[in-house]
Amino acid sequence: MKNLLNYCTVFFLVSFYCGNAQYALQKKADAQFNKFSFVKAAQNYEDVLTQNYNKDYVERKLADCYFLLRDAEKAAPYFKSVVEQPEIPIEYYYNYAIVLRSLGEYQEADIWLKKYKNEGGKNKAVKNVADNPVLFETKPKYELKEFDYNSKNSDFGAYQFGDILYFISSKKESGPEKRIYSWNQQPFLDLYTLNLSDSIPIIEPVPGAINTKFHEGPISISNDGQTLYFSRNNYFEKTNEKDKKGINHLQIYKAQNIGGRWENIQPLPFNDKTYSTSHPALSSDGKTLYFASDKPGGYGKTDLYKVAVQENGSYGKPENLGPVINSEGEELFPFVNSEGTLFFSSDGHEGLGLLDIYATILNEQNEITDIVNLGEPINSKKDDFSFFMNKDGLSGYLASNRNNSATNDDIYGFETILPLMLKGVVVDSINNKPIANAKIQLKDENQYEIAHILTDENGYYEINIERNTDYVVSGSKEKYTDKSKAFSSKKIGKKVTEIVVNLALVPVNDLNVLADLNTIYFDFDKYNIRPDAAKELDKIVRLLTEEYPEMVMKIESHTDSRGSLSYNDKLSIDRANATYDYLTSQGLDNTRVVTHDGYGERKLTNGCSDEVKCEEPEHQKNRRTEFIILKMK
Repeated sequence: MKNLLNYCTVFFLVSFYCGNAQYALQKKADAQFNKFSFVKAAQNYEDVLTQNYNKDYVERKLADCYFLLRDAEKAAPYFKSVVEQPEIPIEYYYNYAIVLRSLGEYQEADIWLKKYKNEGGKNKAVKNVADNPVLFETKPKYELKEFDYNSKNSDFGAYQFGDILYFISSKKESGPEKRIYSWNQQPFLDLYTLNLSDSIPIIEPVPGAINTKFHEGPISISNDGQTLYFSRNNYFEKTNEKDKKGINHLQIYKAQNIGGRWENIQPLPFNDKTYSTSHPALSSDGKTLYFASDKPGGYGKTDLYKVAVQENGSYGKPENLGPVINSEGEELFPFVNSEGTLFFSSDGHEGLGLLDIYATILNEQNEITDIVNLGEPINSKKDDFSFFMNKDGLSGYLASNRNNSATNDDIYGFETILPLMLKGVVVDSINNKPIANAKIQLKDENQYEIAHILTDENGYYEINIERNTDYVVSGSKEKYTDKSKAFSSKKIGKKVTEIVVNLALVPVNDLNVLADLNTIYFDFDKYNIRPDAAKELDKIVRLLTEEYPEMVMKIESHTDSRGSLSYNDKLSIDRANATYDYLTSQGLDNTRVVTHDGYGERKLTNGCSDEVKCEEPEHQKNRRTEFIILKMK
């Protein structure tokens, strides 16, 4: 028994840690997905799925990944499974139709497009995958909040490094009036900082020599915090260089961190006074600098470029990022997150309004193969730009004029709305042991079933659920009484990712059911324990010693109607004693059996009394022993 307990303990711990490992891997994949690193996310989701962990959710994420990666062949089998899930968002029907159309399965595609429309989807025409604009996810993924420190003028370009938030503003300073920019009649743009760790952050001009009487910003800072790249009008060391038409262009400069101040301002060598080079964005490894420029030879008004940053501080030759990103319009405000995904704003791709924010999609060779519109609420009908994502991929900033005039921008913070998981453990209410293969049903407040799942060998279950919803979760298993609990995902924080609802199922008060017991019979006029009866009594011993060590019962034995009443009373007592003796001889403590009595022929199970002629099988049914539970604990 000791070895068995040790084995069970080890098995439970191994299973527990395996489950935790899969959960951790799923969270890693979720984080990569949130950072638009779809190749890495798909690889980890595939690993999770091999363990059959959280299958419905993981299959949805794999369908999303391969859809966004434009890999229709890999996406199709996951979509085929996903669209059969209960309560699936109808956008999966539409996306599945796109995947099927790209594989040439037009009739099947039309079936799912029709289902999408019948479920209330917008009347879209399914196009080829390559031609169809894709919005990130099928419903809002982010929550926006207006920045507490916006001024009455334009504010944008928020960039967080540690606890310090940098941003660009044309806010009015106290003291002498700042120069006014004629285009929007606001002061020229300067860079400001505030320390987010301060209880009352104070807005201050960026320390050092960056701000001038002309425009400054946006910025990008190296990982070591020693180099800052920024845009400004080509004003350097009091020299204002204009082109032949008298136009003052934007250029990129870099500054060094000297004692907490940004000094030693230097222009980058690929600047040119005949066109603008602006909006620097450094890759997380510091080896590539992205920027926007209207230099001749591009695809549109303003294109995005990249240039290699050499170890010796020199720069390679700028390269245009090509037609996947660049359009006939303007591509501006590049930003690269910690996973190497490039974000940018554009008015040249199909979107929701004017400037929209897009993310690039990388294949396994780290090549940009497509772009994806971030959708609402990141984008609006107005200008949305200067996207910044923190290293955790869960929060960041953007700017928009959605609530103001075209010349007045505000900063908004965003938080990722994380997947919410319901999880718990189902146990036996008497012995507190986990119940494997219990059926878990998730219902809405109207008792409509949303999903169902079975618990694993440790009694554990988990189901992804929606936020801001009332639910009822119930557990059921043979030998137990059903148990239900109501809970709600309303009014919980956006960073909460789990709701725990444990269920304790009460075993039925029937020893025959609990022990899977067949009736214990005796031969005519005998009270010895038959071999078939011994097997059944062994089940009782195991149940009371291993499963319910506090259970107490009584024994009742019976005879058929043949023979005198007094003889049958004695015979039934002998049968009760034989049953009791066998149980205790197999290790059952005698205190677990309160009484063991005989009832003779007084409790026949059928009509085979003395006056009734019955065949032997009918009489056999009355020669039996029964067990009644008196208490469970």
